[in-house]
Amino acid sequence: MRGKATAVTKATAVTILAGLTVLGWSVSTEAAFFGAPRVLKQQAARLQLDEPAPAPMAHTRFCLQYKHECKMRRTVFRGGAMKLTPERWAELAKVNADVNRAITPEPNTRGVAYERWLIGPSAGDCNDYAVTKRHELVKRGWAPRNLLLAEVVVASGEHHLVLVIRTTDGDFIADNLHPAIRAWATPRYRWVRMQSPKNPQFWSRVAIGRPDRSV
Repeated sequence: MRGKATAVTKATAVTILAGLTVLGWSVSTEAAFFGAPRVLKQQAARLQLDEPAPAPMAHTRFCLQYKHECKMRRTVFRGGAMKLTPERWAELAKVNADVNRAITPEPNTRGVAYERWLIGPSAGDCNDYAVTKRHELVKRGWAPRNLLLAEVVVASGEHHLVLVIRTTDGDFIADNLHPAIRAWATPRYRWVRMQSPKNPQFWSRVAIGRPDRSV
């Protein structure tokens, strides 16, 4: 049975990688992770949430402008993390690539007070990429509770927004600084806070290494 399971796992990984290559998307080593044995998938783990944290000021303004994006949905309490099928992985990779191409990088040089998070602008910064990817995936039927905005600090010390995708195989991130979907621990970011899966208007601090009691 063990040999048969290994063969199936390898075949699944090859199928996914081949499909993404044919479609012309950038495929990194993280794509192969999807078809890896369960023991390796568990190493990706899930980002762990701690006590509540204040939402970013710009997110509060975002919710006023895009009320539907921050609306509580009855289905938010049903089910757990999403099962990442080959079709879902392909859809995620396509949305990530499409949004990265559609928005021209334009950093905010006026400070936090002038920060605006916009869906689908022609030019914008990391915040616009993240909320646009979330919006596009929700339109395609992805559960909002598994699509969480998160604030990190990059190596330069700059604060940066990414989209966390919660799956049964661990948490992954869509990030405009990299062309491929990656496991959350791959980039050496310092994690600050993340949206609560229970309410898109609430945020919590990220506490890596502590039990996650949020879901």
